[in-house]
Amino acid sequence: MRTKINYKRELIAGFTTFLTMSYIVIVNPTILSTEGTGLPFRGVMTATVLLAFVCTFLMGAWAKLPYAVAPGMGINAFFTYSLILGQKVPWQTAFGALFWSGFLFFFMSVTPIRAYIANSIPATVRLGAACGIGLFLTFIGLKNAQWISAHPITFVTFAPWHLPAILAVGGLLIAAVLWQRKIIGAFLISIVIITIASLVMGITQLPDHWLDWPDFTSLFFQLDFKGSFHLALLPAILSIMLTDLFDSLSSIVGLAKTSGLVDKDGQPLRLKQALIVDSFATGLAGVFGTSSGTAFIESAAGIEAGGRTGWTAIFCSLFFLPCLLLSPILQMIPAFATAPVLVLVGFLMFSQGKDLFGLAPEDGITAFLTLIIIPLTFSITQGLIWGMLSHVLLYTFCGRFKDVSRGTWLIAAIGVGLIFIQNNFIV
Repeated sequence: MRTKINYKRELIAGFTTFLTMSYIVIVNPTILSTEGTGLPFRGVMTATVLLAFVCTFLMGAWAKLPYAVAPGMGINAFFTYSLILGQKVPWQTAFGALFWSGFLFFFMSVTPIRAYIANSIPATVRLGAACGIGLFLTFIGLKNAQWISAHPITFVTFAPWHLPAILAVGGLLIAAVLWQRKIIGAFLISIVIITIASLVMGITQLPDHWLDWPDFTSLFFQLDFKGSFHLALLPAILSIMLTDLFDSLSSIVGLAKTSGLVDKDGQPLRLKQALIVDSFATGLAGVFGTSSGTAFIESAAGIEAGGRTGWTAIFCSLFFLPCLLLSPILQMIPAFATAPVLVLVGFLMFSQGKDLFGLAPEDGITAFLTLIIIPLTFSITQGLIWGMLSHVLLYTFCGRFKDVSRGTWLIAAIGVGLIFIQNNFIV
């Protein structure tokens, strides 16, 4: 018998999810428009909002699941600091790489390759990657908070304190306390309070106008298909694809368990459809002009509020639309106001590190290398490659050769090839 839908409950659940994740509308453009990328804040914000609206709507209307989708934390930092700023890849080419990553992700989502790859990545590498991305985000957050700065001898050092850094401390305290008290929209409230404080203190100025039309010209369909189809970009394309796959699988599995949307074997319902939507979120990101999207774990807040159907996601998507007109207001928000969010999201990702304790040396070392290489090289790609290689080598020389699957060997061999490509080809 068909269950009657409580639309009022689904509406409240959708709004709850929106409030918990709406910080991404501010934080994502702040990261991608970092000085040197050449990306305009207003253009990235328009793309961020549109991607969240389209893909969250698809998740609800087609996949019929209460999960919201938006540009993911971690992959946006990798896209900005490693790909564009680190490797000096033009943003048009970088968006092209996102498109091809989405194409590969879609291909895997509709074939058995999805499960094959997911099962071939050792749990220790996945664990180390999650923790490493958490440290990566935290490092960027501390930099944006103006707590740390470059140093010629020690590489980084504690920066001289001034007003923005002090306000960032306040923002971190507010966000942490509100989050601990389970206040809906804790991160967003913190950003608003610190922005208001910066206005009062004269650090930030009010915009000339409060509303503006979306920017559909500066980034939309500006991706470089031909330039991104380059062998030297293959490591980044595969890294984005694998990171999106891990993020999507872990988020969807966790949300499915929370909501009870699992089959008799405990597997998430409509997993294939959910991953296809996430693959669209990666490919469309390149077309729209933002970093790749993924299912947001913050959707759990809406699920706890009673959301159980696709209507939760549909309602949530609609709340993103008014944000298209708010670019002047959002653009005045200083980086140090959003920095505490990066630190706390980094903590949430790094908290999985509790599972590192008690591992056998060959497992613990693999996880640790993956973890530490990501923030120190500003590259998720390097963390994944060296994590896979260390797993294969340590298992081989520790007498556990038979425990390494063929898929793991294949991915490790691809990693060796990627190292060769990175060191012998120039974009």
